Amino acid sequence: MSPLECVLVLAAGVFAGAINTVVGSGTLVTFPVLLAVGYGPVVANVSNTLGLVPGSISGAIGYRRELAGQRHRALVLCGASLLGGIAGAVLLLTLPGSAFEAIVPVLIALALVLVVLQPRLARMLAERRPARPHGGPPLWAGVFGTGVYGGYFGAAQGVLLMGLLGPLLSETLQTVNGIKNVLSLVVNACAAVVFTVVAFDRVDWAVAGLIAAGSLAGGFVGAAVGRRLHPLALRAVVAVVGVVAIVSLLVS
Repeated sequence: MSPLECVLVLAAGVFAGAINTVVGSGTLVTFPVLLAVGYGPVVANVSNTLGLVPGSISGAIGYRRELAGQRHRALVLCGASLLGGIAGAVLLLTLPGSAFEAIVPVLIALALVLVVLQPRLARMLAERRPARPHGGPPLWAGVFGTGVYGGYFGAAQGVLLMGLLGPLLSETLQTVNGIKNVLSLVVNACAAVVFTVVAFDRVDWAVAGLIAAGSLAGGFVGAAVGRRLHPLALRAVVAVVGVVAIVSLLVS
C-alpha cells in the first residue's frame, strides 16, 4: 500500500471502531475501503475482522459502568455468541459469497422495527410473560443466529443485536448497548481466531494492524459519545445506520 492508502485504511479503522461501539456497522466503512485499495473480498473480510477486534475491546471497556451487575447475564448470552461466531467464520470459508445476500437486508429491517418499537414491545412482553433475566430461549437463539451472521460478515451485527436485546431485556438502552458491545467482541474474537488458524494465508497483517490501531482508538471515542446520547437520539442513530446498511447491501 502507498502512504496515502495506509492513512485511508487507518482512518477507516478509527471511524469503524467508533460507529461499532455506538451502533454497529463499522464493516460498511472498512470493507469498501479495502476493496477500493485493491484487496479481494475474502482477504478484505478476514483482515478486517481481525483488525476490528481491538475496537470491540475498547468499546466494551468504555461501557463498563453500564455493564455493572450484568456479568452473569452477559456470560449466558456470550455462550450463544461464541458458538455463532465460530459457525459463521467456518461458513465464510466454505460457502459462496452470495449465500446471505437475500436475507440480510430483511433481518436488518426487522431489527430496525424492533429498535424503534422497543419501549412499547418491552411493556407488552412484561405484561404477558414472567420476567426472564436472560431473555429466555428466544433471545439465546436470536443471539446465536446473529453470531453466525457476525462471524460470516458482520455489517450491522450491532443493529441486529440491539433489535433483539432491547425488547427482551428489562434494561435501559445504554445498558443494552453495553451488552451488545460485549457480544460483538465475542463474535469478532471467535471469528478472528478461526481465520488465524484456518486461513492464515488469507490475512494481510499490515491491513489488519492498521485497522486494529484505528479501531482501538475509535472504540474509546465511540464509547465517550454513545454513553451521552439520549435514548431517543440513540434509537435515531441506530435507525439511520440501519437504513444505510440496507441500502449499501442492496446496491452492492
